[in-house]
Amino acid sequence: MEPRHTYEQYREFCELARQKQVIFYYVGYFSQNIVTAMSEAVRLRLEQSGTAGPVRRRLFSSFVEMAQNIIHYSADALTPPQQTNNELRHGSVCIGVDAEGRYFLLCANPIAIGLAETLRERLETLRAMTLDEIKASYRESLRSEAPEDSKGAGMGFLTMARDASMPLEFEFQATEDAATAMFFLKTTI
Repeated sequence: MEPRHTYEQYREFCELARQKQVIFYYVGYFSQNIVTAMSEAVRLRLEQSGTAGPVRRRLFSSFVEMAQNIIHYSADALTPPQQTNNELRHGSVCIGVDAEGRYFLLCANPIAIGLAETLRERLETLRAMTLDEIKASYRESLRSEAPEDSKGAGMGFLTMARDASMPLEFEFQATEDAATAMFFLKTTI
């Protein structure tokens, strides 16, 4: 069998993205500069599509939180683990529209296997909370100190849960490297 031509594979990818109503997708290394540029593109795309202001705000803040989580926690880094500025880490983020017309954001990145259970506990706790409880926890977190293992006072998941129209969804998948797991996160707005 003859290998398929690269352009054909790319056309198939583009067609699938169109069918699935993907409006933004990026896979690669994330840095603050890259996130700034992507944020501008996302903001303009949402404005031009006529997305309502409150929905745009929630989408944008969740997008930034997902990108920040990749920068801070992805196990695939071009910068040393101890480096806390100008980090460059690998992951992916996607924004699309589901069959019911709701926006969804997905992100994926490898994480240290030891972090998986901590994330699972935090996310399961959030999934069990009401919106009022999430908002109260968010306000409390604004006043408290950041947890030792967090680079953002735990605000990212709270922000996404507060802005979501459905509970956050997540999954961990084993990788070839026993020291890492692939972390998938989805929010619907």
